[in-house]
Amino acid sequence: MACLAWLGWAQPLRRAAFWLALGTLVVHTFALGSRMYLQGRPPVTNLYSSAVFIGWVLGILALILEKLYRDGTGTLMTAVGGFLTLILAHNLASGGDTLEMMQAVLDTNFWLATHVTCITIGYSSTFLAGFLGILFILRGVFTASVDKEEYKKLGRMIYGILCFATLFSFTGTVLGGIWADQSWGRFWGWDTKENGALIIVLWNALILHARWGGLVQQRGIAVMSVFGNVVTSWSWFGVNLLSVGLHSYGFMSGAVFWLVMFVISQLAVMGLGMLPPRLWRSLETLETKHVPEEATTH
Repeated sequence: MACLAWLGWAQPLRRAAFWLALGTLVVHTFALGSRMYLQGRPPVTNLYSSAVFIGWVLGILALILEKLYRDGTGTLMTAVGGFLTLILAHNLASGGDTLEMMQAVLDTNFWLATHVTCITIGYSSTFLAGFLGILFILRGVFTASVDKEEYKKLGRMIYGILCFATLFSFTGTVLGGIWADQSWGRFWGWDTKENGALIIVLWNALILHARWGGLVQQRGIAVMSVFGNVVTSWSWFGVNLLSVGLHSYGFMSGAVFWLVMFVISQLAVMGLGMLPPRLWRSLETLETKHVPEEATTH
């Protein structure tokens, strides 16, 4: 419905899509709260619960964007993020019990509620920025539905979410170092999971500094944010596939193929984003609209 709203009947379809998305988020919230009550733990305790929580946070952030901009983009992101994390959680649950006993090193509600929650919120917001970047590129390349103001608006959305993601990723990484110092006697040990968290912080900071320095505009931010999906998926799942380090708690032998396919898809979208502007239908439309009136009369 959010997509159809860009073609016609904008207000009724957007309103219906928003309330439908909000209703599903309420159900999601009830399910997440039930897990927390039954387990007596914070929301993220294993890979399965991380997928459930990431979809929930992404949905909240996207609906906040929808309330701010009221153009259907936030509602669409809620639907896409919820669908993808639901499929992912379903496959992560195929191993059986999703409320299993905690491993000894993770058996602390304080650090689960602070470090793990902050890091996972950072994952959610980085993914949301990446999905907005994908939308920016796909709409720009394949449709003529994006005008100059729409480009600026999508760019502001991505920028705001990236700032949010950087804050929580950095905070979560520092808290993780404090937990590591208490558990293992060192703040930082270049463990694979630690490196993954650091790369997310550095990549998001790089995008922000590139924007502040005028090195990239809306299109550049969108392309770079898509690569944030690659970085985040590596930190979330990739380090577990290495089966090394102190943080490899969830090895899955069948995940390699799907992780590689996801990375390839993101690189393909980035390739589209780097096409010359003359190959973007929306940019071509903008150039046509800005042809001087005198030129069209001769």
